[in-house]
Amino acid sequence: MTEQAHMIDMPHRANALGVHSLDHYSLTVPDLAEAAAFYTCFGLEVRVEGDDAGLYAFGNPHRWAALREGRSKQFGYLTFGIYQADLPAFRSHLDRLNIPCVPPPSGSQSNGIWFHDEEGNLIEMAVRPKSSPLAKSAFGDVSAGTGVAAAPPRSRAPVTRPRRLSHIALYTADVHRKVRFYTKVLGLRLSDHVGDFAAFLHGPHGSEHHMFAMVKSGGPGFHHSSWDVGSINEIGLGAEQMLAKGYDKGWGLGRHVLGSNYFYYATDPWGSHAEYSADMDYIPADCDWQASDHPAEDTYTLWGTEPPAGFMRNFEQT
Repeated sequence: MTEQAHMIDMPHRANALGVHSLDHYSLTVPDLAEAAAFYTCFGLEVRVEGDDAGLYAFGNPHRWAALREGRSKQFGYLTFGIYQADLPAFRSHLDRLNIPCVPPPSGSQSNGIWFHDEEGNLIEMAVRPKSSPLAKSAFGDVSAGTGVAAAPPRSRAPVTRPRRLSHIALYTADVHRKVRFYTKVLGLRLSDHVGDFAAFLHGPHGSEHHMFAMVKSGGPGFHHSSWDVGSINEIGLGAEQMLAKGYDKGWGLGRHVLGSNYFYYATDPWGSHAEYSADMDYIPADCDWQASDHPAEDTYTLWGTEPPAGFMRNFEQT
């Protein structure tokens, strides 16, 4: 079945030229083996792919991230998925906006459309199957009945394994400028923002509250990746499995206001974060979500502690 034929069965907002998914991201790390250990403990499958490593959710063939070793931690690129039928329109759209296409990075096998955003971040739009969810993710925290123990012994606690990538967040020197670029060029839509400090964007063809987020800093950089799990219990168990392996820097458990998801963030060895996320709001293709400018008190939590010192530090700008 071709991508164009398959699109008939996919959600597609009429008269909306926009990306449908965050397909994957790329990140350079100082030590690939150390990164593999971190993400393996987090519950992902790490596959060696030549000189790189790919991040996969167990039981899912989709590659959600590509890691490469370099001198320091550095954001690489973002690949967004588009429908085959929208490819010519996107090429014309970039031409009208005078956004030049650039060659793909060294080692890339993709024939997508590559260009830079307003801060120089490398972006790709490529024809891909829709990897963003088609509906709100399943969520459950069912207790056992009377006369039955609901929790297993710690020695037999299940391993938390994320189901898929939910979103990523990047640092930016100008939140409003970045929102204008990603809405105008990629067709993403503003979900909510907190003044000029943070903003959250969703896809027009059905996606979670945000597939892409941005937070203010002195310049560009990678803040966190977020990974979908099925319950608050899985988030708690995930936090425990990270702590047991010595990854004791993190933040949570809590619940966000913007997106409504429950969360725990584990901090990697280079100051970025990997988030366990559950029960995020979903915005279907036929929904006109009303974006709001929220007060500072809504930035982080509905309940839970405030983020620890250094949580918002952009180590790529130091």
